[in-house]
Amino acid sequence: MSPAVPRARVYGGLVLGVVAVSWAAPLIRFAQAPSLAISAWRLVFAAVPLLALAVLRGRAELSALSARTWGWLGLSGLALALHFATWIASLQYTTVASSVALVTTQPVWVTLFAWLALSERVGRRGAAALVLCLAGSVLIGARDFAAGGAALWGDALAVAGALLAAVYFVVGRRVREALSLGTYVGVVYAVAAVALLAAHGVVDSPLTGFPPLTWGVLVALALVPQLIGHSLLNASVRHLSAPFVAVASLGEPVLSTLWAVPLLGEKPDWVQLTGGGLALLGVVLMSREESARSPPPPDLVPAAD
Repeated sequence: MSPAVPRARVYGGLVLGVVAVSWAAPLIRFAQAPSLAISAWRLVFAAVPLLALAVLRGRAELSALSARTWGWLGLSGLALALHFATWIASLQYTTVASSVALVTTQPVWVTLFAWLALSERVGRRGAAALVLCLAGSVLIGARDFAAGGAALWGDALAVAGALLAAVYFVVGRRVREALSLGTYVGVVYAVAAVALLAAHGVVDSPLTGFPPLTWGVLVALALVPQLIGHSLLNASVRHLSAPFVAVASLGEPVLSTLWAVPLLGEKPDWVQLTGGGLALLGVVLMSREESARSPPPPDLVPAAD
């Protein structure tokens, strides 16, 4: 930890960041809008100030980007757009507990993709983490299969969201080596927002006509989990190890599940808790595996949920 920053401030920021991102799933359930519209407006409201800052502060950096780098940024933005589209859609079919537990497995898939795409070694802990996450996912899926096909479809969408978030993060590792965080996030969020807005023209999904409460929820999603939550997590990684922040972030599915009990009346059963516990244990093991590897860029963490 940097000695220039008080310990209490760093840990307090981390805790506040985890609490902020944990509100994403419960807030989404209160939005009376199609999942694609929720995804689009969340990113639009978050991208506008971030892109403005990127243009103001990183104009020279943007003008110096190569066509290849722009291509990677486009791919990263598309993966992020699909991540939000699939994960937010999952909350319409399955419970908050199942959805958040499955989408939180993204660090494990990051390691798998990094091994496949970047030739980064996967050790015994990494292999064990993959097995645990798969076992947890299968257990949750089996439980939801017994409950009905719709819940199982929600689980599949949540896993797809985790896989797409992993693609976003692995691509980000390649571009972030020569790009500041502000410029990267500003451009990628804007690309993702445009992609989701364009998707509405294909699927003919409404973008307006929602009640005032829904618009308030959409703004809250951009402000609390996205801008406040992920900004604080990114700030924490500047002073704490990435594996420590990754493990601390596991408080998100726990808190999201807790919020869902009084707000949504969703009480997870023992199968969900066991499956979610196995998946989260896999993430803990993967974080320990990551601590022995070369760290990713110090101010980049997955921007999911």
